[in-house]
Amino acid sequence: MEALCRIRDIFRSINDFEIHFQSKYSIGLNEGMLLCTISKFEKCSSGEIAEILGLSSSNSSKVIASVEKKGFIKRKIGKDDKRKMYFTLTEKGIECLKFIKCDSDDVLRIIDKIREI
Repeated sequence: MEALCRIRDIFRSINDFEIHFQSKYSIGLNEGMLLCTISKFEKCSSGEIAEILGLSSSNSSKVIASVEKKGFIKRKIGKDDKRKMYFTLTEKGIECLKFIKCDSDDVLRIIDKIREI
């Protein structure tokens, strides 16, 4: 029973973080993680994004569409295989990532709170 209660507390802390993140940066946590992922790998297919973020294909498609609509990413057709579609950051996406400060005191407090649980 204690483990279940600890999991609930962790879930609540992460949920609080997500609400704070969205209100501060005007993007969802999955959107932010998608931008971070593409930044790390330079380009990613939708399948790679789904796998890295741990999302279903359907959910990753929704996140991709949302970020693309905001102008943070763009589609590129594969050079070797024209059937493949890759996503890269736009200048706006790069700027958005620069704006996000995930090492801020707010984030560190939430991480410390989770560690205490």
